[in-house]
Amino acid sequence: MGKRQVLGKGISALIPEAEQIQGATSLFYCPVALIRPNPHQPRRRFDEASLKELADSIKEKGLLAPLLVSKAEDGYVLIAGERRWRAAQLAGLERVPVVVREASLPELLELALVENLHREDLNPIEEAEAYRRLLEITGQRQEDLAKRLGRDRSTIANALRILKLPKDIQQAIVDGQITMGHARLLAGIQDPDRQRELLGQILSDGLSVRALENRVKKARSRQKTKGISPELKAVEERLKQALATKVEVKPSRRGGRMVLYFANQEELQRLVEILLGLLGSETV
Repeated sequence: MGKRQVLGKGISALIPEAEQIQGATSLFYCPVALIRPNPHQPRRRFDEASLKELADSIKEKGLLAPLLVSKAEDGYVLIAGERRWRAAQLAGLERVPVVVREASLPELLELALVENLHREDLNPIEEAEAYRRLLEITGQRQEDLAKRLGRDRSTIANALRILKLPKDIQQAIVDGQITMGHARLLAGIQDPDRQRELLGQILSDGLSVRALENRVKKARSRQKTKGISPELKAVEERLKQALATKVEVKPSRRGGRMVLYFANQEELQRLVEILLGLLGSETV
């Protein structure tokens, strides 16, 4: 009950009581209860065993590096240091050193992302989600974001592609069952059922990225040599007889195209006249 009454007084009533660190007005010891996680924190998973180890270290040596926070109406929002903040709570600390920095919404996300990238704390899906949110919030192009973060554009583009994979395949990435190399190859396949089929083969056969690449290439090669259906083959033959020239019907996933062959300009003119005649139009 007493804790709620203190919190009800607001931040301004608590900060004067905090132990000020000499020579840095923005650095002070803040009550842990006033700090809340960054809602835009890209990192979603925290290893419990690792947190316990860090908490034990904090109990013995204290929290050596301050947390980076931004002031909010009801306290402070973490910009960087959530893992240390969680471990400090496990260690039973009531106050922790913080540095206050004003930050906009895009800056909150960017600073949290940069810290995690530098520490290599994010799994590939968390990293991709962070890129996506940054692009949405800032309205930047991939090229601009890549320069700002010191990344290659291809890194961001490949990360965004894996977010189009089915959720179960994304979970396999998070769990470390497949690598980003596997994920990039699977993302290049449009059919989710085929993606899942290949995922099963990766897990059951222990396929390396190279082995998966070879398997995908062979499947595509078979698909190309498979030819068209008998129905379309019949259409080709009818058109060939009617137009007296070679005709190819090439189906694709979303339709297809028809190719007419001609040997010279006279042949082209003849085909044009036949087609326009069928449409009831004047010849060109």
